[in-house]
Amino acid sequence: MDWSVIGEWLKRTTINRLFLLVRWFLMAVATGIILGAVGAAFARSIVWVTSFRRENPAILYGLPLAGIVIVFFYHFERKDARSSTNLVLDAIHAERKIPLLTAPLIFSGTILSHLFGASAGREGAALQLGGSIGQLLGETFHLDEADQRVVIMCGMSAAFAALFGTPLAATIFPMEVVSVGIMHYAALVPCALAALTASMTASCLGVGAEVFSLGLLPAFSVDMAIRVILLAVLCAAVSILFCVAVHGTEHGLIRAFPNPYLRAVAAGTALVLLTKLLGTTDYLGAGMDIMGGYIKNGAPAQAFLLKMIFTAISLGGGFKGGEIVPTLFVGAAFGCLAGGILGIPTALAAACGMAAVFCGVTNCPISTLLISFELFGFDGAPFYLLAVGISYMQSGYFGLYHSQRIVYAKDKTQFINRNTKE
Repeated sequence: MDWSVIGEWLKRTTINRLFLLVRWFLMAVATGIILGAVGAAFARSIVWVTSFRRENPAILYGLPLAGIVIVFFYHFERKDARSSTNLVLDAIHAERKIPLLTAPLIFSGTILSHLFGASAGREGAALQLGGSIGQLLGETFHLDEADQRVVIMCGMSAAFAALFGTPLAATIFPMEVVSVGIMHYAALVPCALAALTASMTASCLGVGAEVFSLGLLPAFSVDMAIRVILLAVLCAAVSILFCVAVHGTEHGLIRAFPNPYLRAVAAGTALVLLTKLLGTTDYLGAGMDIMGGYIKNGAPAQAFLLKMIFTAISLGGGFKGGEIVPTLFVGAAFGCLAGGILGIPTALAAACGMAAVFCGVTNCPISTLLISFELFGFDGAPFYLLAVGISYMQSGYFGLYHSQRIVYAKDKTQFINRNTKE
């Protein structure tokens, strides 16, 4: 055996791998710094416009007009490539490019939506923002098609981590959400570096992580485990209802108002009327602070359903933002309701509800488990594991993103390669 040949091969291989690591380190860190700064600016803008809206509640009446402005902005984007998280997933599948205008459009559209009171989140918008900027960086550095898909995932991880302060979940989510049942592990190191860098950058710029204190949790026991399993089954049904409501409302509004300007006006007017009818603004905007109150003190019985309705009308009407925070809101509110019936402490029920509904609508159990640890700590880990696993199994093939592919069946090792139901 010629040991010199083997030694030369090992040397060449090691050098190539080190070169690859340095290359991705530089690209991922650059992506993290850029998206960390952009994400911090985005997060601070959301906080500012939300505070302004609460100090000036009459601005809500301008919501229909804001819808018209948003539709006008998006008029300049290609009609066959409207910005959405589905567009970013399609780009990772190499089915289409993300338009250059996506980043400024989703930034300005989401800020306007939150300023005037549309019910939407921010992390979903961050995924679009990150994917768009990631692709731009990939094209700028002339990366090949495969590496450009990795950079898009890096951008998604970085933007998610910057806004939420959850780098573990942010690392895995883009890899997991694209194709359920498999993960693109080639993106693991770049996404991890981008997420950690973005999280630190955003923290240096004054954007802190979201953390909820659950207080003292009950010991893990057979009795409590059964209660959490029942809660997870119910949350899976709620996640299906949420997906059907969001997609069904969008299709219904499109049929009723084919003109996007009229659709935005109708949706904005409906949100104003509902808010005045209910006499509360709890269901406007993202509602992270409202969720914190639910975890501590419980939620009104109707809260989960009303947030679902407000979000479905907002997104279906053309207002911009994300679905992730509204999903967590719905999960926390329903968890409080069902947990009271099942005898689960309020904080634990809200946390398990948030995790179960989030997993049900995204079909991402590992990301959900990680985000549970980062949001609530590890003390309730066995409960989160049960809630996430049961919800994943029971939520079927529904999902918020119709471009998401279910590669392997949820209940057996069977290749199915199908898109999620709407």
